[in-house]
Amino acid sequence: MSDMDPRALRNAFGTFMTGVTVVTAQDADGNPIGFTANSFTSVSLDPPLVLVCLANSSSNYDAFNQAEGFAVNVLAEDQKDVSNTFARPVEDRFAAVSWQQGPAGSPVLAGVSAWFDCSMHNRVEAGDHLILIGKVEAFETSPAPGLGYARGAYVTPAAEAEALAQGAKLIVSALIEHEGKVLLLGNEQGKLTLPEVRVGKEGASAALAKLIADSGVEAGAGFIYSVYEDEAREHQHISFLCQSAGGTPARGAFTELTQTTLMDIGDAAMCTMLERFASEARIGNFGVYYGNQTRGEVRPVGAGGGAGSET
Repeated sequence: MSDMDPRALRNAFGTFMTGVTVVTAQDADGNPIGFTANSFTSVSLDPPLVLVCLANSSSNYDAFNQAEGFAVNVLAEDQKDVSNTFARPVEDRFAAVSWQQGPAGSPVLAGVSAWFDCSMHNRVEAGDHLILIGKVEAFETSPAPGLGYARGAYVTPAAEAEALAQGAKLIVSALIEHEGKVLLLGNEQGKLTLPEVRVGKEGASAALAKLIADSGVEAGAGFIYSVYEDEAREHQHISFLCQSAGGTPARGAFTELTQTTLMDIGDAAMCTMLERFASEARIGNFGVYYGNQTRGEVRPVGAGGGAGSET
């Protein structure tokens, strides 16, 4: 690469929200193979063509380069575990999923939003990736909402909308990040906190928009980073990770999350969340937390997959 920072370029590619797919085929011995990819797009309706990209460094490279076809399985929102299975080194990925052979011969997975079983139309070498162009021989769709991916984390719009709609006692906070620092405010007890607000009848989206507007900085409404039930404060808490383009905050300041700073966070659950964010930000790889203020689960994702990457 020239003088471009590969990590920065990968992060920039990752701002483009995509779906998540599992691309499958059969190897020369007839065994099912597959990998997770967000580098999928439709190409043409007549003839019906789609494409995916595969890294030259992939262990699947030779098998897919020689395959007579492949299938693209568009994952549903509840299939993050399937994505993770095919994104990591697993001895038998297909043992963990329900699948069958598609009409054109490649494995198609159960429960997906859609699948496209393709014959191989063309292969194109492009930089450090191989572009596979397939002709759609058969396909099927379902009403299941698709799983999204952006900035190194999964996005589940339908599930998030349902959670927000049920938030009678809902607090929304904005984790606004700029160049590794987080916008923190002082609270009435002299401790630090994220910008947060109780959600009223206007809804969570409007509450988040107001938090960002009141911050005085340029920031986009990001994805849900943490969802937890705060039993002590008797409310649900949803924190959105928002990327800022900079500016001078109207209140508070962008602050590095050092151990000293974290000790000044007034809310213990928020402190735990920010400790996780500081750790994940160092490697550019995020997960989503579900649970309560003391116990829960972080559902991790693989390394941020820029366009054209096997993740």
